[in-house]
Amino acid sequence: MRPLIRLASRATFSRKRRRIALALLLGLLFGAPAAAETLTLTGVMTGADHQTYREVPFKVPAGTTSVSVDFAYTGKDQKSVIDLGIRDPQRFRGWSGGNKATFTLTETWATPSYLPGPLPAGDWKLILGVPNLRKDGRAEYTAKITLDRSPVFHGFAAAPLKAGPGWYRGDLHMHTQHSDGSCASRTGKRVPCPLFKTLEAASARGLDFVAVTDHNTPAHFQDLAELQPYYDDLLLIPGREITTFHGHANVFGVTAPLDFQLGGPRAPDLNRIIDQVEAAKGLISLNHPGQPSGEVCMGCGWTAKTDFARIPAIEAINGVNADGPLSGVPFWEARLNAGFPITAIGGSDNHDAGLTGARGVGTPTTVVYAENLSQDAILDGVRKGRVFIDVQGTRDRLLDARLEAGKLVVHVAKAAGGRLVFSGPGAAGLADAAPLGDDDTRTFAAPAIKGWLRVDVRGPDGKLWLLGNPVRQREQAEPLNH
Repeated sequence: MRPLIRLASRATFSRKRRRIALALLLGLLFGAPAAAETLTLTGVMTGADHQTYREVPFKVPAGTTSVSVDFAYTGKDQKSVIDLGIRDPQRFRGWSGGNKATFTLTETWATPSYLPGPLPAGDWKLILGVPNLRKDGRAEYTAKITLDRSPVFHGFAAAPLKAGPGWYRGDLHMHTQHSDGSCASRTGKRVPCPLFKTLEAASARGLDFVAVTDHNTPAHFQDLAELQPYYDDLLLIPGREITTFHGHANVFGVTAPLDFQLGGPRAPDLNRIIDQVEAAKGLISLNHPGQPSGEVCMGCGWTAKTDFARIPAIEAINGVNADGPLSGVPFWEARLNAGFPITAIGGSDNHDAGLTGARGVGTPTTVVYAENLSQDAILDGVRKGRVFIDVQGTRDRLLDARLEAGKLVVHVAKAAGGRLVFSGPGAAGLADAAPLGDDDTRTFAAPAIKGWLRVDVRGPDGKLWLLGNPVRQREQAEPLNH
């Protein structure tokens, strides 16, 4: 859909006026106001309805982004059964019979048993089938139908997979059969790699969360919706790698349709894409910005005109590129030096779930301090910079650097033999050459810091083990969750 109005640049609009313009744009794109509406349908089935069908109509307004049904009925103690399905104005959208009491349909994914796709405005029908109801029986039903007009998505899991704050480990960049991921088939042939193979690899690495980021498409979201109930100890975050001619970027937490044709009429500039991401409460990260662009890797380096005040994260480490000319760390540091508090994250960029070691799923691992293991909490932790990158993708290394009462406190675990390295304009005068122990806390005098200060851990050979984000003030250490 082409925008009906075009946002002016920041040079023309103040932040306040820009927010007003964005609100007007979202109202035109998604309907105004963007809010959920709940309809309640009630009725009674009797013995006369035995082995019959009833279609209960309800209206879906234009601009609806999801239709959710929560169904309940009485009489089960008398063996009454009411099965469930749904039709939109144009087609049959699914049937779950008696195996689901709740389901959701969106344009890009739906609860298994149901079909994703456009949600046309008009008369929909809830299909009720009655395989059994005794002659003298009575069953009262209630269907609560929620019609959402917001593009915001809070995750495939109905509740946090783990409660309580702590450090959670994940991989934020992976590809499957839904783009250019491939692996060996059962007979050894090279085939598009099924998404579940990536999740199996992530589980084997002991990860807490993953973002599957196939190129430009939402096709893999249906797989994620189907697999999340089974992987109830691995949080599945929807992602997309927006692949443009001027750079690649991952978008996390958004299932709504998203433009990617940067420079074309659908997305004339990067702000158009970011507007959509922010409207959906998602998070965008610039990918592998240290890589060159050309025939070997088309559009891989970041050259797009960018308002870095709107960029919350940068993929500082992509796969094995922690150091050297392809590292994204210098690009990220240049943004920090310019005053943009952007969080560094990492991702394996895995394209073959069968690979292990340096190119396998989970190498590197992004470790996020979050209030719980849910999509909203993980993305919020990234926005707050409560993140370090475990370059080798271990299961248990920890780097927690914080400011407390004028002192810099650094806690490092499971990195024996490594050494602390301080970076940034705020690191002047800080040094520590002593090798780390297995669980080590060190305290340094930290006068008023000018600019940013980061603490890393490097191995005895000088290779980067743990990449930290700029430190921040905290009252106490943040504990491990495992």
